Amino acid sequence: MTIEQIAKRQTDPSSLRRGERALCCLLVVVCSQILLLGAVQAQAQTQDQEPSQAQAQAQTEAERARVLEISRELANRQQAINAMQGDLGIYAPDLQEAYSDLAAFYNEIEDYGNAVALYSDALQVARINTGLYSEQQLPVIEQLISNNDKLKEWQEVDDLQQLRYHISSRLFELGNPAYITAAEQYGSWKLRLLRENLLDFNYRAYSNTAIDLSRFYDSAITNIESQTDSDPTDLLKLIYGKTETDLSLARSIASTPYTAFEGTASRYVTQTRCQNVRNASGQIVRNCVSVQVENPRYRQSQRDAKQQELNRYSRSMQRSIERLQLIKDQSSELAASEKQQLEVQIAQLQVEFDQLLRLSRRRSLL
Repeated sequence: MTIEQIAKRQTDPSSLRRGERALCCLLVVVCSQILLLGAVQAQAQTQDQEPSQAQAQAQTEAERARVLEISRELANRQQAINAMQGDLGIYAPDLQEAYSDLAAFYNEIEDYGNAVALYSDALQVARINTGLYSEQQLPVIEQLISNNDKLKEWQEVDDLQQLRYHISSRLFELGNPAYITAAEQYGSWKLRLLRENLLDFNYRAYSNTAIDLSRFYDSAITNIESQTDSDPTDLLKLIYGKTETDLSLARSIASTPYTAFEGTASRYVTQTRCQNVRNASGQIVRNCVSVQVENPRYRQSQRDAKQQELNRYSRSMQRSIERLQLIKDQSSELAASEKQQLEVQIAQLQVEFDQLLRLSRRRSLL
């Protein structure tokens, strides 16, 4: 029996038994409540939609006002730059700050492409007015690195990182904290470049970059140590970076087939092969020719070359870990928390080093 039928029968009490009549009354009440609840919900939804629409409209108007404000600000600043260029010339020193301020505004609104263009203009003005190696360029280069990083222009970032280190190496003494910081930043970037392979290196390019970085760390550490007032704790980040670089190199070497290495023996050897042949007069003569064949020792020399490279960087890692441990144990400049952090880093490096040693002993890799 449907609700409509029950409602119809409710109008004719004589046709209902007592239980049915009670049930009909209950159902009518429930239906009434359901209809009332639906009406209330519909009204509430309508009331909710009205504020939502109002809020959305208010938000849209706020966004339009913000866009208009940004447009006016950009126009005013660009007009000021144009006026400065007309009055002072296109390479006026004051333009460096004007370009940088406008670039910072573009950076704030996340327009990194225009920010890079303006910081590039600021860098050009700085180089013209202060020379190729001036400290005034460094903050601009820092901003160029940051914005190109956000744009994922990795080659640009790499070029700028090298430029920043090159300028810093000309400006600051080897023991100067500014030089040490520049060396740490450069090494840290190159390590990231290798770990994430941001420039899509093949094996040869990856290996050459890692070797160059390991040599860079060696040179920087040696140069800083040569300063009379150097503190061993100044070298911690550089030594740690060198250890990480050597670890990356060793892993790359371990995972590379031995056939990719240049063997120490000659690849081919000359052999003389003779056979008896009949000459034009019908006589049997012995004919000998020289041929080149692969040296049977060449493959083994390739395996030996791979093992030597692994041993080289393994020994370098071990020396670096021992050096970090010595600085931790003997330094009075490090706070307790710094020593604890260094101890954790040393332990992690030791674990990775032990894993590498086990990997290098697998004959299948050689």
